[in-house]
Amino acid sequence: MANSARNTPGAPPPENVYPDTNPLDNVQVFYEKNKKMLSTATTAILVIVVGYFGYIKMYKEPNDEKAGSAMFWAQTAFQADSLNMALNGDGKNMGFTKLAQKYSGTKAGNLSHYYEGICYLKMGDYAKAITSLGAFDGKGTMLGSQADGAMGLAYMESGNAAKAIECFKKATSNKEDELVTPMYLYHLGLAYQTAGQANEAKETFKRLRDEYPRSQQARDMDKELAKLGELN
Repeated sequence: MANSARNTPGAPPPENVYPDTNPLDNVQVFYEKNKKMLSTATTAILVIVVGYFGYIKMYKEPNDEKAGSAMFWAQTAFQADSLNMALNGDGKNMGFTKLAQKYSGTKAGNLSHYYEGICYLKMGDYAKAITSLGAFDGKGTMLGSQADGAMGLAYMESGNAAKAIECFKKATSNKEDELVTPMYLYHLGLAYQTAGQANEAKETFKRLRDEYPRSQQARDMDKELAKLGELN
């Protein structure tokens, strides 16, 4: 049957279902209509990208190098066990406290928090040790577990066995670390004992003895277990 609209005078022409046009023409039309908006958006993206790489190359990387060089003196003082100088400097060279502040956001500034915490731990200032170690971001570094363990020791010395247990658990989460993990498993067991959790202490000491038999701490595990009434 013939299309009635086709044969009706004054009716609009039928819609062209398959227009004979090039898709690129549509793109061109869209661009012409919106080129001002597109140009603005493109410029904004370029400003962000250029600004980011400019920040990395012109500020962050040189600042990282400067911070690393400045930290060398404090590290030398730390290795010599001159803890006060390592923390506070000598008037000419900066110590870890000032380094952490001045170079905040750099790798050296972050690492300064770790050294600062260890200095305070050795000096017996446990509250400051906890604060400094808590400011250290050890994610993705080899010092993450050691920082957690050191914080656990600071909490133990402060009389907070519950928080110490939390820290020691984090410090012993890497089963592949045969140096740090057994060391803090031992302290975790002692923390459980202090908290009155004898069964947890036993399980921890057994894990240390059985999983890390060649570690220095494993040598005394049978004695520790015997104290808890666990005899082989």
